Amino acid sequence: MAILKKQDLGENKDVTEGLWKKLRKTRKNITDRIYSAISGKKVIDEELLEKIEEILFTSDMGIETAEELIDELRQDISQHHMIDPEGLKEQLKERIIVFLNSGFETSRSMKKHDADRKPKVIMFIGVNGVGKTTTIAKMAYHFQRQGQKILLVAADTFRAAATEQLEVWGNRIGLEVFSQKRGSDPASVVFDALSSKRAKDMDKILIDTAGRLHTKSNLMAELKKIKNVSEQIVSGAPHQVVLVIDATTGQNAIAQAHSFAEQLGVTDIILTKLDGTAKGGIVIGISHKLHIPISYIGTGESIEDFQPFSPREFAEAIFT
Repeated sequence: MAILKKQDLGENKDVTEGLWKKLRKTRKNITDRIYSAISGKKVIDEELLEKIEEILFTSDMGIETAEELIDELRQDISQHHMIDPEGLKEQLKERIIVFLNSGFETSRSMKKHDADRKPKVIMFIGVNGVGKTTTIAKMAYHFQRQGQKILLVAADTFRAAATEQLEVWGNRIGLEVFSQKRGSDPASVVFDALSSKRAKDMDKILIDTAGRLHTKSNLMAELKKIKNVSEQIVSGAPHQVVLVIDATTGQNAIAQAHSFAEQLGVTDIILTKLDGTAKGGIVIGISHKLHIPISYIGTGESIEDFQPFSPREFAEAIFT
């Protein structure tokens, strides 16, 4: 991915051009408004800080996260005797990076290499319509390009054409899809897939599951059954439970994530459709509130519109 030159992006040389473009809507909603609030100000006062807090909150960062961020900014201002409003831009960016890293560092991340574990079983969960199956295909393609052997498991046996959708993706990128007839018990599909001879040759096994509301206990029990069956076949499986969230969902995404994490032990979050929302502040809110790493982000419809999440790169792309 191309890197923008210093003359194009000031001192932020590490901002990738692609992400900078993809986050245009969020940047306009957050950064442009903050810069507008700062413009013409001679000193940092409470009115300015309250205005910035309002901007952060309305970007779907969440009121608690926005308040805590501004409180820490006040401490920075006092400690460093800041009076120039222009200095707030860089200070706010660095504070946001700290907030994002709080989730990154307190839980295991999908990006950590685990060379000794084969196969590594990754289970994908989420509510209906978040783009889970497409995200699995993007993830599979991402790993495939690294030379890894991938098996896709179609354990969404409820939704019409779910298996067919995964198979279309599998054919497109040249990956095998393990599936059974529609209506099969999802846990049985996973049992058979992980027990197969092919599974033992794989680097990673990605399990698709049916979308479900986090409030439906019977559906959540089905996911727990899949987890238990996985553990019976492969030690420690699923090694990661990945929650896929639609970034355009807003504050409801935090409630979803909290419920799924509480019941299923979510290890990683993937945020989709970041290019389509002006409220990318949800990234900061989820990371700070839940302390679950956002491992990857989806930024478009192409299979290549998918990349590892970097707290600094995200913040640089927003504040440039």
